[in-house]
Amino acid sequence: SVRSKMTFLPKWLTFLKGKEVVIANAIIAILTIGGQQLFSFFTFSCPCHVGQNLIYGLAFLGAPALILLVVGYALNNQTWRLVTGKRSPLEEETTPNRLLQCKLICLVLCSISGRALVAPVTWLAVTLINGSYYVCAMSEYVSVHYYGANPNVTASERRRILAAFPCSQLVPPELTRARDEVILLLRYQSQVAGWLLIAVVVITVFLSYCLASCFSPLSFLHFRYWSSYVHNEQELLDEATDQHSRLYAMQHVRKFFGFVPGSENVKEIRIPSLREWQAISGLAFLKRVDEEHYDYSLLHDWALKESVSGKYLKTDEDP
Repeated sequence: SVRSKMTFLPKWLTFLKGKEVVIANAIIAILTIGGQQLFSFFTFSCPCHVGQNLIYGLAFLGAPALILLVVGYALNNQTWRLVTGKRSPLEEETTPNRLLQCKLICLVLCSISGRALVAPVTWLAVTLINGSYYVCAMSEYVSVHYYGANPNVTASERRRILAAFPCSQLVPPELTRARDEVILLLRYQSQVAGWLLIAVVVITVFLSYCLASCFSPLSFLHFRYWSSYVHNEQELLDEATDQHSRLYAMQHVRKFFGFVPGSENVKEIRIPSLREWQAISGLAFLKRVDEEHYDYSLLHDWALKESVSGKYLKTDEDP
């Protein structure tokens, strides 16, 4: 049985490999649903007042969705990869084919937008299916004849009564039946809109994947290989970048302090001068030293300019 479990686990890992995007989107959707339920339970309370219901309901419906959309763009590394350095003179020199560049930008934007829209669309769909926000926002605009009301009531008084329908404690007993009908009507409209939104999004995503696959220059297996290669390349590049930058920074730290952090049997340490401490302190931006290179920090700039000198202290001697 243990062996069967061990063979079963790699099959699941193989199945999940390459589906990281789908899994990530599912996790985002689940977290959004949970957040929406908590958000509605603890913060939402319809004002039940003419003119305020619509603003309040739409704010709770649209503002979180907009915030989630912006956060989705901001948390995607591809967004910053797309916009960083676009105003650099070197960017214009390295992109001679402007048409191809525009096509690539559009393709990346579509990919980024697809990921960023997961949370806000989930928020909108769940809130519409729940119906509370929509009921609050649209109650005063319902075109119905409620039971037991004075037919000679003015339009403004009618809107005031309808605006109070989301708050059951503000509705007179003779209008309870009318209130229930209005609430049911608005929940019906909201839930239908929510399911239509889900259907439109699912169909759009499915057709997008179908079109992308139809116009792909790669076969199915070749595309899977390419996806695996890109994923592995990025992982190795991240590891190499971290190690390279660490080794490069280590040389500058060694020059400043006279030893490498973590070294054993350090025989001597360097005592930086006051002028050197001032040289590496403070705020600094990238400093261009020539057409191809930058100084990344004040310590980097100091290490490239200054010669190794100064006061050293033996560490194996008694103070």
